[in-house]
Amino acid sequence: MSTDPGPPPDEGVAAEGDADVLELPAASRTTAIALDELELVYAFIYARVGNRPDAEDLTQQVAMKAIPRLRQGAPASAIRGYLFATARSVLGAFWSTRLGLSEAELHEDLAMAIPAGPPSEEPAERARRILDGLSDNYRRVLELRFLHGYSLKEVAKEMRSTVGAVKVMQLRALRAAAKVRLDG
Repeated sequence: MSTDPGPPPDEGVAAEGDADVLELPAASRTTAIALDELELVYAFIYARVGNRPDAEDLTQQVAMKAIPRLRQGAPASAIRGYLFATARSVLGAFWSTRLGLSEAELHEDLAMAIPAGPPSEEPAERARRILDGLSDNYRRVLELRFLHGYSLKEVAKEMRSTVGAVKVMQLRALRAAAKVRLDG
């Protein structure tokens, strides 16, 4: 697989090894690069879904969405980047459907970072002082979301509320936490 197939053959000249397919002048180079990159996209998707039929279907969806939208004459790196961005979007929709979650909620759950190494006492004490400076509802939503790692759905269930209300409360709680004074 090459990332730069070189200049396209002259219009009307058959592509190498393909006697019955004629090369299109403007779209040929861009499309050829994209088709070459789809092998890597397939491997990327397969590693994330774990089965061949789904990986093939999702790779086909990526091709159908991305190839018609590619900018003609774009460099190979831009084509590759767009294909992988489209693949991430297609994967998000796939897992959203599979898990029954909205894509935004799925993204939030995946983006939660797990701290590396043992926690020190100073940040934990600072977090405790901030939480103590909040109202009960704000403190509870932040504890469930960030200290216990609950999803928005789980917090909503625990607090007997809706996901939308929890999102708003979380935003307000974070804003209030940012205003808590720690000096003194």
